[in-house]
Parts: sequence; structure tokens; C-alpha cells
Amino acid sequence: MDIASLLGVVLCFIFMILSIVFGAGITGVKYFVDAPSAMITFGGAFMAVLASRTMPSFINGLKSYTLIFKAPADDTKAVIKQIIDLSNTARKEGLLALEEAASNIEDTFMKKGVGLIVDGTEPELVKAILEAEIDAMSERHKENYTFFADVAGMGPSWGMIGTLLGLVLMLQNMSDPSSIGPSMAVALITTFYGSVLANWFCYPAENKLKARDNAEYTLKSIVIEGLLSIQAGENPRVTEEKLKSFLSPANRAAYEAENGSSDGGGE
Repeated sequence: MDIASLLGVVLCFIFMILSIVFGAGITGVKYFVDAPSAMITFGGAFMAVLASRTMPSFINGLKSYTLIFKAPADDTKAVIKQIIDLSNTARKEGLLALEEAASNIEDTFMKKGVGLIVDGTEPELVKAILEAEIDAMSERHKENYTFFADVAGMGPSWGMIGTLLGLVLMLQNMSDPSSIGPSMAVALITTFYGSVLANWFCYPAENKLKARDNAEYTLKSIVIEGLLSIQAGENPRVTEEKLKSFLSPANRAAYEAENGSSDGGGE
């Protein structure tokens, strides 16, 4: 569970409700609930996005919201350690020994790369195949996080449309001055809904999914760099130093504390 996403979404909602309660009391919450305003804002925004996408793309975009609450399972330090172990195996026993080692690899991307190396595929082709796969992965991820960017753009716009509709209806009935205030409040609620949709629901999801995509892309780039180093017969210690450059200073220190340096240096 990604605690940051959960706390952020829940506390945003709580602070918003508390601000209403402190300003108008618990009964003031009802002033911010209006079904027609919700229909025009949320319904309009989501259906406009649906009109610009295919049905599978729209459904996948909606489903991807749950991903922001799942903690990423990728551990960069563990991946680097696994690559160095493979590098030591290849240096001591040859590239063909990686075939047996690959049977214990759970990461399908790394397993595929090892398989290509064992099969004797040219390094340039190995790199091209693996890079094409991560580029395709990134495009799939982009389709999901841009879904929320699209909804965030539509939300305030449809909120304004709802406000204009409310104002038109209010101006059609100016005979009762006492109804002008409540009617104006209802008209403005749609703008409020549009802002909430964009800033509470959409932008955090877009930014979190985009960050996850960048992290996964970087991790798979590390795998590619490491496998190509193994195929080139580089010293495991050199490979390790190369891959550690992808880590932040804090993570690099943690990696070195856990694993020390590779043990295949001068053999």
C-alpha cells in the first residue's frame, strides 16, 4: 500500500470538509451537495474524455486510478545485485551458464534479455529489442496517466459550463429577489466541483502514475545496461560501478552497506 497516496487523497477530502464545517457548521455541508451540478460537471467531463478515446482506453484509464495506492514492488538495489551475480557467473563459467541461472529469475524482462544473450544474439539487436519493449511499455503507461490529464482539463471547463447554465436559469426568474442568492450559490457549485475534480482526483493521479512510469523505465534501462555489460565480458566490478551511478547517493550508500563491492574483480 502506498501510504503517501492514501494519506494525500483522504486528508485532502477531510480538510475540505472541515473547512466547510468550521465556516458554516455541520449543516453547511448540504449547501455543497447538488445533484444537477454534479451531473453536468462530472458527467460532462468524463463523457467528453470518452468521446476522445476508445472504450477500452477509457476503461483502462479509470482502472489505473487504483494503481496509485499500490506500492511499487521494484527494488533497484536488488536488481543491481542480481545483475552482478549474473555477471560473476558469466565471468567464471561463461555466458552459456546463464541459461541455468535464468530459470531462477522472476523478472520476465530480465529473463528475456538473458535468453537473448545465451542464444548468441548480437549486442546491438539485444539492445534494440529490449529498448523497443520498454518504449512500448512507456506508451501504454502514457495512455493511462494522460487520461487524468484530459479529465483535469475538462473538469473546470464543464464546471464553467454548469455555472453559465445556472446563471441563465437564474436570470429567467428574477421576479423573486429572495431566490437570487440560493440560485447563484447553486450555479457556482459546478465551478467548485470542476476544481475539486481536477486538483483532488486527477492531478495527483497523473503525477503519481507518471513518476511510476519514469521509475520503471529507469529500472529496465539499468537491466539493459547491465546485460550488455555482461555480454561484452566486462569486469563485474566495473559493471557494478556503472550501475551504481543510477542510484541516488543515499541508495548507493545503502547498497554498499548491504553488499559491499563485487567479488569477481581480478579473476
